[in-house]
Amino acid sequence: MAEKEIGQVTRYFSRIGVAGIKLTDTLCEGDTIHIVGHTTDFTQEVRSMELENEPITKGQPGQEIGLKVHERVRLNDRVYKVE
Repeated sequence: MAEKEIGQVTRYFSRIGVAGIKLTDTLCEGDTIHIVGHTTDFTQEVRSMELENEPITKGQPGQEIGLKVHERVRLNDRVYKVE
């Protein structure tokens, strides 16, 4: 499977399991992502995204979105879209 880098983790809210991600490419609900870092390495389907506390179905380059994640992520982890 090919992967394309689409963003980077800028923050993590452990209590609610949400990662703040600065996008460099588009991301849609239903896409599969792979998050990789020094101690992070997991794949998941995108099911819930928010922009400024409002639900969205598509994130655009330059936006910092909130993304519900299944595992802990860390600052500067890389986010890839699995194609």
